[in-house]
Amino acid sequence: MTFNRPGPLEDASRLWRMDREPMGDAGEGPLALLRLMIALAWRNKMRLIACTAAGFLLAFLYANSLPKVYNATATLLLEPRQFASAGRDISGQQNLDLNSAESELQIIRSERLLSAVFESLVLQGDAELGPRPPKEFSGLAVQVQDTMSTLVDNGLTTLGKTSRRAEDSLDPTADPRENARRIAFANFVKRLSARRVGQSYVVEIEFWSYNQNLPARVANAMVSGYILQSIASKEQMARAGTDTLQGRLDALAIQVNAAREAMRNGTLPAVATPDADARIIGAALPPLDPSGPRKTLIAALGGLLGFLIGMSTIAINVAFDRRVRDAKELSQEAGIPCLATVPDTGKTAGLGWHFDSPALQRYASVIRDLKTSVDVACASQRRERNIVIAFIGATAATGVSTLSLSMAQLLSRSGHHVTFFYSGLPSMVEETSSSSTSLADVAISGLKADQLSFGNLDGIATLPIHSIDPHINIFADFRHSSVLRILETARLKGDVIFDLPALDTSLDALALAFHADAVLIVAKSGRTTIDEVKDVHNQLRRAGAPVIGTVVNRVRS
Repeated sequence: MTFNRPGPLEDASRLWRMDREPMGDAGEGPLALLRLMIALAWRNKMRLIACTAAGFLLAFLYANSLPKVYNATATLLLEPRQFASAGRDISGQQNLDLNSAESELQIIRSERLLSAVFESLVLQGDAELGPRPPKEFSGLAVQVQDTMSTLVDNGLTTLGKTSRRAEDSLDPTADPRENARRIAFANFVKRLSARRVGQSYVVEIEFWSYNQNLPARVANAMVSGYILQSIASKEQMARAGTDTLQGRLDALAIQVNAAREAMRNGTLPAVATPDADARIIGAALPPLDPSGPRKTLIAALGGLLGFLIGMSTIAINVAFDRRVRDAKELSQEAGIPCLATVPDTGKTAGLGWHFDSPALQRYASVIRDLKTSVDVACASQRRERNIVIAFIGATAATGVSTLSLSMAQLLSRSGHHVTFFYSGLPSMVEETSSSSTSLADVAISGLKADQLSFGNLDGIATLPIHSIDPHINIFADFRHSSVLRILETARLKGDVIFDLPALDTSLDALALAFHADAVLIVAKSGRTTIDEVKDVHNQLRRAGAPVIGTVVNRVRS
C-alpha cells in the first residue's frame, strides 16, 4: 500500500476548484479599487485619524501665528470721456468701449499714479513696508503671508507680478535711503490690486495691510489720484485754449485742488468732480474685522493634507510591506487557500478543557473548523485509513507547536487515538510529556514501535522529533524505512499530528512532510511575509508534500 498516495491538488480540489482561474468581472476594476481603499483606510483608521489630527493642529497653530490682514476696496465707475470746446461752455462726450476701459485700468495701474499716491501718503517711512532683516524669525510669518497673498491674487489684476523679496534685486552700492524707498514702494505695489468687475466698466481698487486704518486710506487715495489726473489734464487743455472762460478754469482748479488734497489725506474729494472720467460709487471704509488669515480654511486644508499624507504612507506601506494581514490577502497573493484564521489568546498551553473567556471559546471554534476543513480535504483517505496531518511554520516563532497541540487535543477529546510528534512545546507541557527516545533515534538505530517509549499528555501519545543529542540529529535520515514503519504503526492506532520545525531552522521538515496526507503552512499575522509563505510552499511541492492550505495564526482582534 502506498503511504503517500493522494496528491496536493487532488485533495484541495474537494473544497476549492484550483484547476481553473477565478472568473472576474470586467466592471469590477474601479469598484474593487474603491473597496480596497476603504478597507485599507478602515484597517489603518488610527493612523489616518492621527495624521489628520496632526495636520489640522499644525495648520491651526500656523494660522494663529500669522498676523491679521485687513482689506479695503474702493469702487469706480468709468464714464464716457468728457471734453470742453475752446471758447464755448459746451461739453462733448467720447464713447467708452471695452478697449478704452482696459486703457483706463492700465492708467490706474501705472507707476506714475502709484508713485504719486505713495509720496502723498508718505509711506516710504512705514515700518510695515520697509526692509526686513533676512534672518529675523519674526518676519518669517510676514514674508510667508506676502507670498501667499501674491499667489492667491489673479495674475492679471495683481500689480506685483512676483513674490521674490524686493531686497534681493537691490544694488548694494546705492544710497541706503534710496534702497529703503525702493523696497517700501515694491511692497506697496505688491499689496495693491486693480481689476474690472467682469466685463463691466466698474473698477475695484483694493489694498491689504496689517494696519487696520491703512487699507482704506490707500484705496481712497488711489481713487482721488485717478480723478486728479483726469481733471488736471482737462485743466491744462483748457488753459492752453485761446478763448477760455475764466469760470471754467476756476471750476477745474477747484476740482483739482480737492482731488489733490483728498489724495494727500487718503480720502475722497470733498467737492463734486463732474469733469472726471469716472464716478465714485463706493468709498473704501476702514475694515471692522480682519479678512485674513482664514484660520478655518487653513486648518481644514491642513487636516486634508494630513489625511492625504496618511493615505500615502499607507499606500507605500502596502506596496512594500508584504507581511500577512488576513486570509483573503494571503489567498490572493500566494495562490493557496487559507483554511483558518486563528485568534491570539495570549496562551501557549494548547486547548483546555474549560473555556473561561469568549476568546478561548472562539479559539476552540476555529480549531474545530480547521479540523473539519482538513477532514473534507482528506475525505478519500479518511474512508480508508487514519490520516497524518503536518503543521509547518513559514518562519520560526509562528505558534506551530501550540496550534498542532490544540489540533491533537481536539482529536483526542473527540474519541480518536492521536500520536503527536513534536519539535518544540512549552516547557510546562514538555515536562509532562517527555520521552527518552525520539524519531531521530529511530532513524539512526532502527528501533521498532514496541521498543519506543512514548510520552503521555492527557491521553495523547507524544514523541519528540529531534534527539537531545545534537550529533544524532545531524546524521538522522527521516526518510528511513524504520521511520516509515513507526508512522504506519501510529497510523493504525489513530491519527498522527506532526509539529514540524520551520524550514528556515531545519530542512528535516521536508523529509517528514513527505509522509503526511495533509500539510498546513502556518503564517503569523503581522510578522510572516507572503514571499516566505510562497517560498515554503514551493519547497514543499518540490519535495512531494501534499500542501492543502495555509493557516493565519495569532490574529489580534
